[in-house]
Amino acid sequence: MDRVSLTTQYLARVAESGARAGELVGRQPESELLNTFYKGKYLSRPLFLGHDERIRLHADLENLLSALGSLPDRLFGGDLAAFARAVGMTEVQVSAIMRGRGPSLTRQTRADLYVDDSGFKLLELNIGSAVGGMDNADMCRALLEHPVLADFAQERGLGYVDTLREQVNNIIVESGFRPGDNPVVALTDWPSSYDNMIPYMKLLCGRWGELGLEAHPCHIGQLEVRDGRVWLGRRPVDIVFRTFLIADLLESPEAPALMDPVLDAAERGEVKIFTPMDCSAYASKGALAMLSDERNRQLFSAEERDSLDRILPWTRMVRPGQVMLESGERVDLVEYALANQQDLALKPTLMSGGNGVVLGWAPGLSAQEWREQITAALDGPYVIQRRIRPALELFPDDDGELRPWTALWGVFTVAAGYGGAFARATTVDSGEVVVNTAGGAHAGAVLHEEAEPAG
Repeated sequence: MDRVSLTTQYLARVAESGARAGELVGRQPESELLNTFYKGKYLSRPLFLGHDERIRLHADLENLLSALGSLPDRLFGGDLAAFARAVGMTEVQVSAIMRGRGPSLTRQTRADLYVDDSGFKLLELNIGSAVGGMDNADMCRALLEHPVLADFAQERGLGYVDTLREQVNNIIVESGFRPGDNPVVALTDWPSSYDNMIPYMKLLCGRWGELGLEAHPCHIGQLEVRDGRVWLGRRPVDIVFRTFLIADLLESPEAPALMDPVLDAAERGEVKIFTPMDCSAYASKGALAMLSDERNRQLFSAEERDSLDRILPWTRMVRPGQVMLESGERVDLVEYALANQQDLALKPTLMSGGNGVVLGWAPGLSAQEWREQITAALDGPYVIQRRIRPALELFPDDDGELRPWTALWGVFTVAAGYGGAFARATTVDSGEVVVNTAGGAHAGAVLHEEAEPAG
């Protein structure tokens, strides 16, 4: 089956039962861990993913990751620093990723995608330890307590990945440890955001502890490098799990001095950083533009190109000159962008969560304002990307009616393969043009067919 068929059947089951949104969300609003981020706003049903859809989507994401990981070699002769500069990093950031390189690109990622009439389309790829939503299994468990969904899931063979458990496995495996090694983890934020994050960090460390991983929250300024180790107070640290971002290096002139001792210790092999700093370069939307650029298509096989074309919308760095459209027509990028405002989005290469994004179709954005944004972005760390028009999802409300929502899928990869998924969504009549929890979006779970249906 596919997501549309599963959704249609489940909504019919809900209508027969007379269940309302308030009861369908289950005990999610009682979860301290979830409410730290989602503030009691939960979707009244999960999104559904058919077996074949899940297999193909995961294969496309793995192909995307492999293609991204190959870009320094294929385009820059193995020069990671040149690649990082090309995707928009400053010299301070380049220095950090060169000193914090991993042996291979992490598999801990979250792809943010819309679904349109042709399938899943990528908005951005979040790579590394700071990706959110990995507590999604708590949503699944809470939703499945309701008998309508529980019965439906059992009949249709639906399940989910415990992404939090997979995160613990990622930390251990990708840091070079083995089960039973019992490494000590410092869950490490940046000082300026630490006070806001500490409630969630404490809860997360508690949950990791239930899964056998000892972890302690801190900010990077609380770590001390001495005697050949990194220390948090009197406790030696084996892994620095970073929630701080490469963008934090630009916060102030003093920022690099906070990070340098830990990076130096990692270079000397005194601590592992999960995830290594270099993953930030691959997560750049500038890297996606390189994959989308027609000049680079010959670098990939026909099968790789087909996969990239399925999932990656037309994306180009904002540079003067000609570019090729999907149709094969060549146009001047700036002239095309100005003439097609309603079909394009302007995005900074190294920000996430919708920060800095200018949507050409945003209500109230004039042609002159759009022109000013495009002009200011020229030759800077920005991409222009084709607008995706997502198919709407129906959710039951408290009156028993079905309301249309715009849903953003967050699909995880992990070291073991497919890592599960979660969703954020806003009602169509809310007027929100960017779907994120900071803007008031509701959060929800995703259930998938565990096996290919017989016949």
